[in-house]
Amino acid sequence: MPTDKRAKTETLVQGISASQGITYGQAFLYIQSDLEVPSYDIEPDKQAEEIVRFEQALLATRQQIQKIMAAVDKNLGSDEAQIFDAHLLVLEDQALISETIREFENTGKNIESCFNKISQRYIKAFAEIDDEYLRERATDIRDVAQRVLHNLLGHSSQSLSQLVDKRVVVANDISPSDAAGIDRSQALAIVTDSGSKTSHAVIVARSMKVPAVVGLRDLTRQIQSGDWLLVDGYEGAVVINPSQQTLFRYGQIQLQKKGHEQRLLEANRRPAVTLDGVAVTLRANIEKVDETSLVKEYFADGVGLFRTEFLYLGSSTIPTEEQQYQAYKSVAEALAPSSVVIRSLDIGGDKPMAGQAHLFPKEDNPFLGYRAIRFCLANPEIFKDQLRAVLRASAHGDIRLMYPMISGREELARANAVLAECKEELKSKKIPFNAELQVGTMIEIPSAATTADLLAKDCDFFSIGTNDLIQYLLAIDRVNDRIAHLYEPAHPAVIRTLNSVVTEAHKQKIKVSVCGEMAGDAVYAPLLLGLGVDELSMAPPLIPAVKYLIRSMKLSDARKLAADALQLTTAAEILALCEEFSRARVKSA
Repeated sequence: MPTDKRAKTETLVQGISASQGITYGQAFLYIQSDLEVPSYDIEPDKQAEEIVRFEQALLATRQQIQKIMAAVDKNLGSDEAQIFDAHLLVLEDQALISETIREFENTGKNIESCFNKISQRYIKAFAEIDDEYLRERATDIRDVAQRVLHNLLGHSSQSLSQLVDKRVVVANDISPSDAAGIDRSQALAIVTDSGSKTSHAVIVARSMKVPAVVGLRDLTRQIQSGDWLLVDGYEGAVVINPSQQTLFRYGQIQLQKKGHEQRLLEANRRPAVTLDGVAVTLRANIEKVDETSLVKEYFADGVGLFRTEFLYLGSSTIPTEEQQYQAYKSVAEALAPSSVVIRSLDIGGDKPMAGQAHLFPKEDNPFLGYRAIRFCLANPEIFKDQLRAVLRASAHGDIRLMYPMISGREELARANAVLAECKEELKSKKIPFNAELQVGTMIEIPSAATTADLLAKDCDFFSIGTNDLIQYLLAIDRVNDRIAHLYEPAHPAVIRTLNSVVTEAHKQKIKVSVCGEMAGDAVYAPLLLGLGVDELSMAPPLIPAVKYLIRSMKLSDARKLAADALQLTTAAEILALCEEFSRARVKSA
């Protein structure tokens, strides 16, 4: 490599915090080149051989992935090895395989060209979904597709086997296979241009307990292998060629962070009770059945949001009633006697199912389109399969049901009518279920918020989805880079709306939970509690910080915070007030 003639000046690059920690070391720049896939015609008498070649490539890919799984299971553990279950599912996706063969039969082009075309279509579809977790599934498909193509073309797969000595791994992105190949003893940190907090590289980084920063955009173009990097996994920052002064400052920060983390973990083993003796319920948001272990690990009071669409989106086929029943039953039994709030299917629009395109017409504005409860009411058989599964599972634990995207009382009544039909069907077959199943609705559309007094008469509880509520209330597409800065949880309209919803719910004597990102933010949690929110539900790893703050404050002070916030006129003022409240309690604790 040519000698670097650039001045070694300190440069700060801001990204997204993905795995906490601070480290310092030399960069290992991992550049992945795009695979060139040829396209040519196949003679008619050779077409049968081409299909066989495709089947052999799929088999070889399966064997490679199983080998990786075994290595990861040995080196990192079974939980990390399960990452590759999704890869094996891609190889079994009959829609992907059949569409590839159909493309081959229609065009007569070589099978790798056809497979590349179809897989890219799937990758694009998942990459455009407005859900961080689901966008990362595009990485699964891309990784598997690359392996299949390498096998079809007779190439050897790429890996990070060149990594020697202790280095900071820097890449545009890291596939699950690449991440699995990283030597735990050599990687100081993982940083990428793209990716999100749910990428597989991040999962591996957390299991390795090394810092990770993603979303750094063009870091790979700013550095060369051998440059010295300071990685701040707490604030999501990377400092290129840091000065001695910066290194000293971060050394002090690292000592403080480690001490604070220890206090958080110690507090998390104790009850979430304020200084004036008020107990607060902290629940977990989960997406998969196996995440019940996280609920227990972080001492959550059950599940406040089980996103059931992940049972549908992990496959090209719609799960049966029995498959769903087994999933819901296992979660209920694993967490009993704690309650589990199951959200009915929130699919459609920006979350289409692979292989089910006929159910999801293309829309110009999917955020305002055919999704969630609208899709379910238009497809009653799919909806009833899920409702019967939830009802059956309710016989095995404290399960509760809530509907997403309800816009008003009439829509809620229609959903409840379908639920009543399902109850009658199970009764007629003498299948047990909890006849007193609690049913609630999410408040995430402004029309639902402004008619909360009407909805509360037909609900057992409310769960406020602040992510969508803020987006719709402020007309802000939160994934649009040009206007994302306008997405303000502290906007006076948001605070007033939350206050109104809680007030109307309590008039009808029903509880209110918040399951959006605000609930897991230690800056906003006291404000929500001060407004009267009864329960907070969040990603399990966020619970310690929120619980620590709850144990360091009085609810009476949080109520005064909320009253003061309701008098302010700008988001900046409200945010500053909340930050000062949290900062003062953390310092004094």
